[in-house]
Amino acid sequence: MVEEALEEDIGFGDITTESIVPEDMNSKAVIIAKEEGILAGLPVAKAVFKTLESSVEFKELKKDGDKIKEGDIILEIIGKTKTILMGERTALNFIQRLSGIATYTRKCVDMVRPYGVKILDTRKTTPTLRILEKYAVKIGGGENHRFALYDMVLIKDNHIRVAGSIKEAIRRVRENVSHVYKIEVEVSNLEELKEALETQVDIVLLDNMDYETLKEAINMAKGKVLIEVSGKISMEDLEKIAKLGVDFISMGKLTHSFKSLDLSLEIL
Repeated sequence: MVEEALEEDIGFGDITTESIVPEDMNSKAVIIAKEEGILAGLPVAKAVFKTLESSVEFKELKKDGDKIKEGDIILEIIGKTKTILMGERTALNFIQRLSGIATYTRKCVDMVRPYGVKILDTRKTTPTLRILEKYAVKIGGGENHRFALYDMVLIKDNHIRVAGSIKEAIRRVRENVSHVYKIEVEVSNLEELKEALETQVDIVLLDNMDYETLKEAINMAKGKVLIEVSGKISMEDLEKIAKLGVDFISMGKLTHSFKSLDLSLEIL
């Protein structure tokens, strides 16, 4: 991923840096926080500079998972000036985005912590960057839902339409998939929930329900299966939903609607 990102940014060469900076010039630079947040992606940023120059040296003043504030120095970099300038934007792109995900996740986790609810991510990630974005969720204190299509059964609305019913979809899964995989079913109303509960699935995903329906659904399912809630959930909704006694709240916003953390690199 780092090599592809550098190829995208440098291409045939950094014509500005190569015109201005002598080949043998060395510098010290720092990455500085411009706002408060949770740091994530420091190893990736270091990998950017190491890919360009194996002898580059670092001094870590913060580590992934640390709460940082405006003015904090995160990392010192010593190496060729060209290396620092050519790797600057790629390194910052990685670390700013991953720190943004970790920061948003931590805020959500802190809101539901008193209720024992786990915040989950989704597969709504940037193509090819899922492993990093889900890593940032973990750094922020969240949990990873299924990593991909191969590690868990999640029967969604379109699967149910194709099969004809929830019961038939589950029957086909049990006929074709090993018993070691958990089965989760997405339901959008009380009738679907009742059908799912009759099949003894492991988890029900209550999707896009209004608050009153959600309360009734949770009362129906509590003690019988694990309960996940999802569907356009904002930070303002979190505590209200967590109080109802659910096990998980999954949020696509963790990885598709976060704000990158403001960081900068300065040559000293």
